[in-house]
Amino acid sequence: MNRGLLLRFENLLQLHGACQQLRALSSRKVCGAQWKPVQLSAHPTVSLLLHPQLWPKDRLISAALSQCRHLATKEETKKKQKKVPLLRGEVEIRQKMTVEELARAMGKDIDHVYEALLYTDIDLDSVEPDSILREDHIKMIVQKSGMKYKSAKLKEEKERKNTDAGFFGIYNPHFCSNSRPPADPAVLTPRPPVVTILGHVDHGKTTLLDSLRKTQVASMEAGGITQHIGAFIVHMPSGEKITFLDTPGHAAFSAMRARGTNVTDIVILVVAAEDGVMQQTIESIQHAKNAGVPLILAINKCDKPEADPERVKKELLAHDVVCEEFGGDVQAVNISALKGENLMVLAEATVALAEMLELKADATGLVEGTVIESRKDRGKGPLTTAIIQRGTLKKGCVLVAGKTWAKVRFLFDENGKPMDAASPGTPVEIMGWKESPSAGDEILEVESEQRAQEVVAWRTYIEQQEKMKKDLEVIEAKQKEHRLEYEKKQQKLAHLTWRQRKAVLYKANKHLMFSRPKERTEVDENTLSLIVKGDVDGSVEAILNILDSYDCEDECKLDIVYFGMGDITENDISLAEAFNGVIFGFSVKANPSIKKLADKKGIKIKLHNIIYKLIEDLKDELNSRLPPAVVETTIGEASVLDTFSVTVGKNKIPVAGCRVHKGLLDRKMKFKLIRNRDVIWKGCLSSLKHHKDDVQVIKTGMDCGLSLDKNLEFNIGDEIICYEEKEVQQTTSWDPGF
Repeated sequence: MNRGLLLRFENLLQLHGACQQLRALSSRKVCGAQWKPVQLSAHPTVSLLLHPQLWPKDRLISAALSQCRHLATKEETKKKQKKVPLLRGEVEIRQKMTVEELARAMGKDIDHVYEALLYTDIDLDSVEPDSILREDHIKMIVQKSGMKYKSAKLKEEKERKNTDAGFFGIYNPHFCSNSRPPADPAVLTPRPPVVTILGHVDHGKTTLLDSLRKTQVASMEAGGITQHIGAFIVHMPSGEKITFLDTPGHAAFSAMRARGTNVTDIVILVVAAEDGVMQQTIESIQHAKNAGVPLILAINKCDKPEADPERVKKELLAHDVVCEEFGGDVQAVNISALKGENLMVLAEATVALAEMLELKADATGLVEGTVIESRKDRGKGPLTTAIIQRGTLKKGCVLVAGKTWAKVRFLFDENGKPMDAASPGTPVEIMGWKESPSAGDEILEVESEQRAQEVVAWRTYIEQQEKMKKDLEVIEAKQKEHRLEYEKKQQKLAHLTWRQRKAVLYKANKHLMFSRPKERTEVDENTLSLIVKGDVDGSVEAILNILDSYDCEDECKLDIVYFGMGDITENDISLAEAFNGVIFGFSVKANPSIKKLADKKGIKIKLHNIIYKLIEDLKDELNSRLPPAVVETTIGEASVLDTFSVTVGKNKIPVAGCRVHKGLLDRKMKFKLIRNRDVIWKGCLSSLKHHKDDVQVIKTGMDCGLSLDKNLEFNIGDEIICYEEKEVQQTTSWDPGF
């Protein structure tokens, strides 16, 4: 025993000597020597342990270095396990933390966390230092310790570098806050005015544009209704250019009209002379006022006999649109878009107003613009119609819009012809997008593709963080609600023994287990799943805005499984099959092979070119999902004048002597007994007699005796109603507003 202690002491002294030799060697700059690892045996010999002075020098140094590394590692571990100092009593927490991590974050030891866990329903016997705790338990432990908590990921958001595009470096998903500082007035050059034509549906906006640009757009559109926005340049005989935005007049497209006024310089308000001011007319005036854009009044259809332009001008006074002849500043032009009358007068009025506004832009530097519309083309991929507001767009430019980017491959004008460049005020169709941006997104040019990817990554990150923050708030609210429910249940069971509590909870869980599948089936049967496809982004947006107004979930649940742009594809069929849904397409196509596949799988494809017909078809589909309603139709009524009983075997059966005063009594139908306006009985007759004969029908004015299929006593004055039940298809109470 003493020999062993001496040997250990000797080893320690020799190790101390080895460390001193190592220091001496390092001071002589022999650190560049070749170290050879010590091959330690599983059973080292005594001589190796007792006599390190006999080791080769390289092995001696290696062993000493290994021991030093071991000591350093232990010191680093101690440093890591030191308690983190708290700032202002706040603890940074994550959704999942171990007991040890939480103790370190709180600046406490593990025993403190164990003590706090006594207030929870966690079994402490199963908790180890590396056991993971749930977020609600973490928050409760921090609060029980008299501290405040904060989410660690909020700090990560602040630390991440902002890599967004634009002068301010702030991503605004709506409109224009990323622009560069104003340009030097010396470099500004005149640009064409951007004119938006607004007005009520079918007041002649598309016909007016058709007459101005000499095309046949109006004749190709369904019912004369513009179904999505378009941008065109009109060349005047004087050499002036005017960029026109054509917006839909239908009520469903209010968001698209609002976008049109956001990029416009002048609004031409088209009002039909025979109809006057209508709903979308008022809405268009409001859009122009909100955007601070001047108006020109175009009173259309003045060639009709019932036209009354003066009435239109007077009606507009109520909406603060004052024409020049009434002392205002709004120019009014009487036109006939169909016959082409006074169109040049309207164009000259537009050019004159544009000259007064002195519209100029910077055609140099990085490009800025706005997405007017986006769509998907089978051959060209995602395409966007845009208005350039600054800079000159050329092939090869790298653009960012929303959460997507593009390297411009081709530029097209409104007629589909290739363009080399697009200057400010020019509408252009851009090809080369990775994904379709949303209508209304701001377009910014960046230096390179790598920079564009950084911008998109940052914007996606910001959106994800906002979504996570909202989701976290919802989760916390749900957890709080569930905890309160749990505490209430525990309070109700507090007076019971643990065996009684177990029995009550078992019965409750058993009831839920058997009731849930039934509820789920009922919900599935009363759900209409939709796949919505549109030709352009704005059309899909308009349909979704209408569906947002659906408020009849108690009748039939409406579930939008997928929405997007482009023709009907095989993926849409697969989605509809998986969710037992219906495909609604707006201004899109389904090729014969897709239709054949849909027929084979029993999938409905409903294609429309007019918005209100699509909504009517959708309402019919909702009606078909509603259960039929049972309607009672009265066939005849009789009054009880006397009562008596008849003996059949050993039983006495009550009989009512009645007189029919309306309709007829048919024994095949159903009957009900009414007393003091309350329904006492419903069912069938057991007998119906006229005098002593069994009869099938008793008509008005005839007397009869009848008995019921249930042994009920009659009272004089009771009413007998003969009725028929019919199933009638219910209709949805949803009103989309048009």
